Amino acid sequence: MTTPDIYDVAVIGYGPTGATAANLLGQLGLKVLVVERDPDVYSRARAISTDEEVMRIWQSVGLDEQLQRDMLPDRPLTFVDADGVPFIDLKIKPRGTGHPPQQFLYQPSVDHVLRDGVARFAGVDVWLEHECLRVHPHDDQVELMLADLRTDTLKRVRASYVIAADGGSSPTRGQLGVGYTGRTYSERWVVIDTKVLREWEGHDRLRFHCNPDRPTVDCPTPLGHHRWEYPARAGELEQDLLDHKAIWTVLNDQGITDDNVEILRAVIYSHHVRVADRWRVGRIFLAGDAAHAMPPWIGQGMSAGVRDAANLCWKLAAVLHGQAQESLLDSYQAERKPHVTELTRRACRTGRIITERNRTIARVRNHMLRNILRVPKVIAVLDKFTWLPDARYRRGFLSSVKQRAVGWQIPQPWVTAADGSRTRFDDTLGGKWAIVHVGPAPSGSQAWTAQGVATIPVIEPTLVRWLRRRKAAAVILRPDGFVYAAAGSGAPLPPPPIGYTFSALTTTEATA
Repeated sequence: MTTPDIYDVAVIGYGPTGATAANLLGQLGLKVLVVERDPDVYSRARAISTDEEVMRIWQSVGLDEQLQRDMLPDRPLTFVDADGVPFIDLKIKPRGTGHPPQQFLYQPSVDHVLRDGVARFAGVDVWLEHECLRVHPHDDQVELMLADLRTDTLKRVRASYVIAADGGSSPTRGQLGVGYTGRTYSERWVVIDTKVLREWEGHDRLRFHCNPDRPTVDCPTPLGHHRWEYPARAGELEQDLLDHKAIWTVLNDQGITDDNVEILRAVIYSHHVRVADRWRVGRIFLAGDAAHAMPPWIGQGMSAGVRDAANLCWKLAAVLHGQAQESLLDSYQAERKPHVTELTRRACRTGRIITERNRTIARVRNHMLRNILRVPKVIAVLDKFTWLPDARYRRGFLSSVKQRAVGWQIPQPWVTAADGSRTRFDDTLGGKWAIVHVGPAPSGSQAWTAQGVATIPVIEPTLVRWLRRRKAAAVILRPDGFVYAAAGSGAPLPPPPIGYTFSALTTTEATA
């Protein structure tokens, strides 16, 4: 058994959540170990879409443009009845992050880009074909017992903290004795991945076929792929469902022939709605599917895990760099769980619309929605309250001084930097604390600037309007772009958080 190596953070699992965490932590200058059982990227496409907030996270580690090249942005979303006639037809509206509001992706391609990104950081070690057999917490570290599956040997490593992003069946969560409450839907779903040979009308849009006889999700994916998903009927056997003849029967019913697609693979899975009872056990944190599993209806399973990593990693870096007390880490679950809970609720509600089996209810649904959605304002409300919840925290690591802007993520327009160049707003911020304000620097800012927090006066119209809607003349932004504190016109900014010190940065003036 080898002598223990010591890391700042060990990441168990190298899917999108673990790979995002490794990029974020590597960029923050930490010594990181990634442990992954499999020898390479999992070849089967699982996640099929992401959103603008997640692209903003990947932008923060410089990978958004590369990822964007292999994605399909701004595709329409349509709910159709048993005859293929739409009763909901919409496009997801952007929310000001500077990226397309929804994008379809091919997960193996995303995984490769994220892993190539990790290779940029000398402080990140990646051990493929290693399995974590045990995590053993100590007062100041966690010891991990690893099996090297290539040499059949054991290794011990130590880390100050551990992020367990090892999937819905998370062995780490099991070792810690953390409950995973919720339900597994009894209905089995068939997932068909195909290669597109010849395009057809509607190939480039997401369609929910709300047919009581056979509800089906029909989804474009990039790089020449397309996916269908549909539930098994009572009494259908697995081997029959996966038979190509049975699959072609379903595809032929939608007008798809072997001239259009080649079937690459077919699998069966069940939907889960589960949340871990605790996301933190001492120095070990659960993230991604290890912390929560949701049904696929609004394509947020992977994205929720990426959000976990973005919320947690800057906080771990602040604690490890001696800037913050360890209690900061308690805000991880407090901030992330409500958003995940609301996402799951919305996904389940969308799923109920798609999978309604009662024909009478389905006819009423179709007629009612067709009529009310003729009003443009209703479509806007549908987008806001049925798709993704706002990027906002109502509790957590936020100022106790109440103000309407606190907890919101600030938008990201293109701005003019101090040197006159055009850039995205986050790139101006550089992932650091900042005071963003309209007009003169607000009173109370001296306590922040004395610790090196930059002040950024803004004149860009999107930012000015956003601040005014929330009655704020100045906001304090955390490294993740969420508002820690805010003040109205003439009011002083709240003081810096007790027990938190800021990097010794040179105070800079930039104009956005």
